[in-house]
Amino acid sequence: MILLLKGVPFTLTTVDTKRSLDVLKDFAPGAQLPVLLYDGEPKTDTIKIEEFLEETLGPPSFSSLVPKYKESSIAGNDVFHRFSAYIKNPIPSQDEGLFNSLLKALIKLDRYLNLPLDYELVRDPQLTVSRRRFLDGDQLTLADCSLLPKLNIVNVVCQHYRQVGIPKELRGLWRYLDSAAEVKEFKYTCPNNAEIIQAYRAVVRPLK
Repeated sequence: MILLLKGVPFTLTTVDTKRSLDVLKDFAPGAQLPVLLYDGEPKTDTIKIEEFLEETLGPPSFSSLVPKYKESSIAGNDVFHRFSAYIKNPIPSQDEGLFNSLLKALIKLDRYLNLPLDYELVRDPQLTVSRRRFLDGDQLTLADCSLLPKLNIVNVVCQHYRQVGIPKELRGLWRYLDSAAEVKEFKYTCPNNAEIIQAYRAVVRPLK
C-alpha cells in the first residue's frame, strides 16, 4: 500500500512459506514475511520497513504519509492483539470475555473515527460526527496502511469462524472500511476472503 501511494515501481514476489523458506534464508535468515529488498539489502521488520520507506521516499520528491494527528497513529492499535487472543483461544468458557474485550477495542476505534478532527471543526464548528474517510483525514496515511488490512482480517475471520463480524452499529468503522474498499491501494493489495480464511484455518479453534 505504501509503495502504491508513493507511486514507486516495485516487484512483488509471493512465497509459499511451506515450501520456499530456504529461499528466504539466502538473504534474510530467520526473517518473517513480508521482506523488502532494496538494492539487495533486506528489510525484515514491518515497522522498520515503513520507517525506511518514509525516510527514503520522502518530500519533496514524494508525499509524506505521516499522520498529522498523533492520535491517528495509535488508534485501533489494540484491536488485532485482542482479536488474536479471541480467535485462537483454546478454552471455550473464555470466549465471551475475550470477544467483549475485542468489542471494546472496536468501539473505542469507532469513537475516534466519529470524533471530528480540528480541521473539520474549522470548516464546520457545528459538526458533531466526523465525515472524514480515513483515520487522519480524507487521504490514506501510514496509520491506515497498518490498520486497514488488520481490520479486514478481523471482520472476515470472525464472520466465517464465529459468525460474528464487526457490528454494523459501528458506523464510523464501517464508513472507514467502505472508504478503503473504494481506493485502488487497498483493493489491489488486499487478499481475497478465501485466502484469509485458509490462512487462519490451522490456528482457529473449531466450534463444536
